Formats: sequence, C-alpha cells, structure tokens
Amino acid sequence: MSLIHTAHDMITLADGDFPNPKPSAPPGMEKVFGGWVGWAKWIAVMSGILGLIACGIMMMLGRRNRSHLAAEGASGIVWVIAGISVASLAGGAVPMFFGA
Repeated sequence: MSLIHTAHDMITLADGDFPNPKPSAPPGMEKVFGGWVGWAKWIAVMSGILGLIACGIMMMLGRRNRSHLAAEGASGIVWVIAGISVASLAGGAVPMFFGA
C-alpha cells in the first residue's frame, strides 16, 4: 500500500471535520493587490503584442537565405499566444480550481 493510500485512509477515518476556510486578503490589501494584478495583466498583454510583432519581423527578415530565422519566428507565435492565454486566464482559473 502506498503512502498516499495510507494518508487517505487516515483522513477518512479521522473523527471531526477539518477546517477549510476561504482565502481572504489581509486588511487594506484588497484594492492594492487588485491594482497589482491589473498591472501584471497589462504588462503581459503589451509583452504579447510586442512578442507577436517580433515574431512577424523575424519571419519577414528570414524569408530569404535565413530560413532558420523565419522558422523561429513562426514557432514563436505559438509560445506568445500560449503565454498571453495563461496570463489572461490566471485570474479566473486559479479561484475556479482552488475554490477562492
């Protein structure tokens, strides 16, 4: 039997409920932290825009005799879009998974 199964059995057999409070911000941090998250999202979106522009420039410059540069630019588009997606969805995904 693995350690995970043993721990699960111990928790299942334990008498009483374990506390599971909702996360709460320290007093006075609600507005400050919201501002920080907004700034971080803005920086992420602007970085994504600049990243897509950089990928486009790499593809244009690598068109002739520098096909490796063009391929790097094309593959970079996927990573930029993935990064923008993660940054944009973080505020909604984390509370959804952790019950905040």
